[in-house]
Amino acid sequence: MVKSITGNMFRKMILNGAKLIDLNKEHVDALNVFPVPDGDTGTNMSLTMLSAAKEVTNCQSNKMLDICDALSKGALRGARGNSGVILSQILKGMASVMAANETITPKAFAKGLEKGTSVAYMAVTKPKEGTILTVVKAMSEYAAKNAKKTDMETLMKDTIAAGEEALKLTPELLPILKKAGVVDAGGRGLLIIMQGFYNVIAGIEEENIEFDDKVKRESISKYTEEAHFDITDLSDIEFAYCTEFFIINMHKWTTEADIDRFREKLMTIGDCVLVIGDLSMVKVHVHSNQPGLVLTHALELGELDKLKIENMLEQNRAILNKKKEELKPYGLVSVCAGEGLAAIFKDLLVDNIIEGGQTMNPSAADIARACDSIAAENIFVFPNNKNIILAAEQAKNISKRKLTIIPTVNVPQGLSAVLAFNPEDTLENNIQFMTDAINGIRAGMVTYAVRSTNINDMELKEGDIIGIDSKDIVAKGPEVKEVTTELVDKMMTNDVSNITLYFGNNVKEEEANDVAQELTKKYKRCDVDIHFGGQPLYYYIISLE
Repeated sequence: MVKSITGNMFRKMILNGAKLIDLNKEHVDALNVFPVPDGDTGTNMSLTMLSAAKEVTNCQSNKMLDICDALSKGALRGARGNSGVILSQILKGMASVMAANETITPKAFAKGLEKGTSVAYMAVTKPKEGTILTVVKAMSEYAAKNAKKTDMETLMKDTIAAGEEALKLTPELLPILKKAGVVDAGGRGLLIIMQGFYNVIAGIEEENIEFDDKVKRESISKYTEEAHFDITDLSDIEFAYCTEFFIINMHKWTTEADIDRFREKLMTIGDCVLVIGDLSMVKVHVHSNQPGLVLTHALELGELDKLKIENMLEQNRAILNKKKEELKPYGLVSVCAGEGLAAIFKDLLVDNIIEGGQTMNPSAADIARACDSIAAENIFVFPNNKNIILAAEQAKNISKRKLTIIPTVNVPQGLSAVLAFNPEDTLENNIQFMTDAINGIRAGMVTYAVRSTNINDMELKEGDIIGIDSKDIVAKGPEVKEVTTELVDKMMTNDVSNITLYFGNNVKEEEANDVAQELTKKYKRCDVDIHFGGQPLYYYIISLE
């Protein structure tokens, strides 16, 4: 149980935090939801921490004052992108408080985290909740409330847990996160760094690491969040140029008020404005369509150093091209109704299931959306209903993918087509094999008459159980079991060797087993299988092969 943190232990915590974010940076990068990752959140936070770690490594003293000074300077000098700069401010605030102590006690840690939160909020011109700021604030508030009654190890562990809870809420606070189905990338990155700190306190220290920028490490992320979003829309990028630099060697006449006015000028010509520092050095980050004007204003304060301007529109195009290169050859989309049928299609590796069928036909837009969400060059669509085929054909005109519609008119045909699919074969061969497969299927359905009528000399009353083959009503009666067996009789031919029954949500499994036993006795040459389909309206969907 660790009650306080010495200077030497804090040094190890910083190095370990840098290592852990470096190992997990690809995962954090993948959580970015903005059209252009501003250098990528995970990469930026990793580079910021690596810079801080190098400065701390070069520090020859184990005094808390010296280590905190190295941490603060190293983080600011290496801060990259929005996320990296905000992280540097959190660390700066923490370091400014901790530096006044020989060891970091729970009380000092809580005050440091509180100061880090305050400095970070002040650094951002328009703070947004649902970001890294929300996470650090939650951690700060928890630590402040509990610092007096616990040890350092327990406080750090529980503070991270409080941050995790705040991270889970970020999608509710920031709509763009909810739309993409992810938590905030910066918040995740901060918690990974804090976990690295905690691992040292808890004795879970990783191996020593040389902080060499040229060393490439594979991600070993244990985190599982995934983003689901479309990066193809460039219209979301209002300001095209990410501009970063330092202002050094200030003019003799430059004042703190001049720095504040410079920050206000940038807010009128861009967004994501961060102007951080003092008369010794200022770090600048801004998104703008006028990078030249940004630099002109900055030159009024002093000299420019480490200038970087990136075209975010071009970054987005590069990411999009990379995404295109990563498309798999084929994707599969199937329409069906019933959780059992959906599960069967998914077991057969169908990528997307669209709920639909009789009385609930999906639109062309519904089908296009389902296809567009699959990272594949060619998408096979199985309508599984004659009334959906036309909408599927229309979807070809509005989808960004290349769609091939396999004209399946029922679920058995759809399943047969999916089974004939070969991911290693050509597009043309797959179309041929799947088309041949659906032509060898006989399908029937058992349902009920919704009104009294007369069809093909068959008089029906409302509520009658009816059996339908591929074209006509061929069986009727008062009981589901009798009509089902009669329907199979009418569909049966000498070449049938398999009978499969998919029972609906109004049929019990025992009832389906009873029907299967009856058919097994009657057709001894056939294998009879039953599966839960869960489909509405239809007691049974029947497949004969």
